[in-house]
Amino acid sequence: MLCARRPGKILDLLVSTGSLVGQAVPSFWLGIVLILLFARQLNWLPSTAGGGPEAVILPSVTLALPFVGWLARLVRNGALEESGKDYVRTARAKGTGEGAVMYVHVARNIALPVVTVLGLLMGNFIANAVIIEVVFSWPGIGSLMVDAITNRDYAVVEAAIVTITVSYIALNLLVDVLCVALDPRLTPENA
Repeated sequence: MLCARRPGKILDLLVSTGSLVGQAVPSFWLGIVLILLFARQLNWLPSTAGGGPEAVILPSVTLALPFVGWLARLVRNGALEESGKDYVRTARAKGTGEGAVMYVHVARNIALPVVTVLGLLMGNFIANAVIIEVVFSWPGIGSLMVDAITNRDYAVVEAAIVTITVSYIALNLLVDVLCVALDPRLTPENA
């Protein structure tokens, strides 16, 4: 939102470039680089599962970076588009402060597309979690599935796929409920 308030400034350029790089870097490569840098060279964080809460930092950053890039670009572009519309000019003409215009009026109108895209990104999030589990040697459904594929245990592979599918459907249902909560006009009665 700050980048949309001051397009073309240094913060906007840094966030846009950082989000583009975050989207472009493959998760498995980023995970390996983070392990080499922070776990092996600097010895600040553990590289595998176990230990305390610090063991979650590297996998979390690796998993979240591409999605943060997507959402940062979406919010920035949506806020830039909305800030040129008539209702925003009217709010500014009435003397509403710039912060209230951006964080109340504009944010409310870009929330629906952001939640929708976030729901679509959850499929990629689940797929990347499988990769992250393998790279960081975390026990989970992803590493279970990779081991089952290696051992040709098709029943476990099918069960893992069904579990991932059901969780994706549940996440999409949650996104639909959130969209209706954000915009009540989306209910079937109002269609």
